[in-house]
Amino acid sequence: MSSTTSTVLPQGAGYGVVIGIGLFFSGIMLCLTFIQKRYTAFSPSNAEEFTSASRSVKPGLIAAGIVSAWTWAATLLQSSAVAYRYGISGPYWYAAGATVQVLLFAQLAAKLKLNAPNAHTFLEIIDVRFGRVGHGVFLFFGLATNFLVSSMLTLGGSATVTDLTGMNTIAACFLIPIGVSVYVVVGGMRATLLCDYTHTTVLFIIIMLFTFTVYGTSNKIGSPKAMHDLLAKLVDTAPVADNAGGSYLTMRSTGGIIFGVINLVGNFATVFLDQAYWQRSIASQPASSVKAFLLGGLAWFPIPFLLATTLGLAARALTGDPSMKVLSDADVSAGLPAPAAAAALLGKGGAAAMLVLLFLAVTSATSAELIAVSSILTYDVYKRYFNPEATEKQILYVSHMMIIAYALFMGVAGTIFFYIGISMGWLYVSQSENLLIVWVLTEHMLKLFMGTVLGSAVVPVALAITWRKTNPTGCIAGAIGGFAAGLIAWLVATSALNGGVLNATTTGGNYPMLAGNVASIGVGGVIAIVWTLVWPDNDFTWERTRAINSPTSHVHRKRDQATGSREDNDDKRSIDEKKEDRIQELVQPVRVEDPEELKGITTQTDLDRLALKKAFKFAVWASVALYL
Repeated sequence: MSSTTSTVLPQGAGYGVVIGIGLFFSGIMLCLTFIQKRYTAFSPSNAEEFTSASRSVKPGLIAAGIVSAWTWAATLLQSSAVAYRYGISGPYWYAAGATVQVLLFAQLAAKLKLNAPNAHTFLEIIDVRFGRVGHGVFLFFGLATNFLVSSMLTLGGSATVTDLTGMNTIAACFLIPIGVSVYVVVGGMRATLLCDYTHTTVLFIIIMLFTFTVYGTSNKIGSPKAMHDLLAKLVDTAPVADNAGGSYLTMRSTGGIIFGVINLVGNFATVFLDQAYWQRSIASQPASSVKAFLLGGLAWFPIPFLLATTLGLAARALTGDPSMKVLSDADVSAGLPAPAAAAALLGKGGAAAMLVLLFLAVTSATSAELIAVSSILTYDVYKRYFNPEATEKQILYVSHMMIIAYALFMGVAGTIFFYIGISMGWLYVSQSENLLIVWVLTEHMLKLFMGTVLGSAVVPVALAITWRKTNPTGCIAGAIGGFAAGLIAWLVATSALNGGVLNATTTGGNYPMLAGNVASIGVGGVIAIVWTLVWPDNDFTWERTRAINSPTSHVHRKRDQATGSREDNDDKRSIDEKKEDRIQELVQPVRVEDPEELKGITTQTDLDRLALKKAFKFAVWASVALYL
């Protein structure tokens, strides 16, 4: 950002929000964690409590966590941008196109509780189903998803603060994740969910503030009728191309529909391969996991929809108003209609409210990524490959270290993305010195590109938890084949639509990205399904995934660590061979003498398999019906 560029708020406001609000929420979470440890049965010094909140969280808190994890700064900015560009159809297609993934995930949540109720990560299930090779392949997809999401969150948050206040971008890149890591390290998953709840509450309050201002108290608009009249007048001066009659008040929008399709297809990888959403399913009570995701999807939909129909449409309706900034195409692509409308309606107070709104969105999603990556690195890397017999104390220590390490890594990654983005001449830098423009355009392309390179693993991962006969080789081939098909389709479509020209500008177009997304998820799914239909795995039983961290295995491990009598401690065979030898032992019932041995573990008495099967059927019908 140029040193001469003026900002709406002073630099001190940026540091005040990042450090002040960050420390304030960290302090609250630390106090709540102390109270929890002192006066409840749940202690974050227990590994199961730290990583999965003892699998006891009720649906309301899980729903808030889902809303928080799926609300990025770009959610708030880009939803308003599509409203500004396409009218009322834009907010609907943005919200609906990114809600269906959460609603459909309710089905996986039900199957997770039914078929692997004590897993810590979705990759543990992949390991049992697909073996070492499959685990390695999907470990790449999982970590790649978290890496790209984390990088976008860090750079997005820092760019937002820098653009509005002039705060140093590199400082923000490190201060945001490090501040969040404080309460995540101390409180674990439950603290993350509690913070998600508080952040989501404040987020809704600020959105409602903007809504009542635009449609109730503002002397510039003040009512739905005034908004309608202002937008109707724009048909003559600034009609929307490809909208029926050029109107901003119609759902018959070709551009809006195309955006909706791209948004729908591209977001599957971002949800289905992100451990953050699996983590919330794991932490939920078995009987309410489906309800939590359905509630979460319904609660998330109004955030982009309401904010976009408020600030996005207000920015368009106020075109020509002296207090409204004139927005270029690059400004609109960067999501600036929302901050511009907030400042026009409420002055510096509106800009400050927008800053807090965006900061809370970034930090709550960041906390979700920190605990998610920590779980993967602890259970799927450290415990899987380095120390299969790790004690609870060792697991807890590694979890803490991974959170701290990944927070620092997020800062480094955000810094790298910042410098790469600034150095790329094609990133519209020639059109504007606004850092937020550079970031949002980069993030928008990365989000679509994630579907191209990672979407091939979506169907195989879903099949691993839902279809008993899923063929491991077919799913591995589908993930790799879909990855290649997505890249090929993306580049071929770019070449065909741009006369053979392949560069950063042409490859970032909507149609090439759509082609890559559809090819990746489609080819990956077709290969996995057809391969399974031809060569089904008839030998697999769900008892193997139900044995993951089961009460039996948990008791055996506790007793073995206490007595040191495990004969296979000196066994030189592979981890996979040891695991196979103990499958039958793990599914046998064991008498539990000490209830503390099973703290945080879902036992058979906690599971109602008939109810979970009904919940899955309900999730199928409800998720489809709610989306339609």
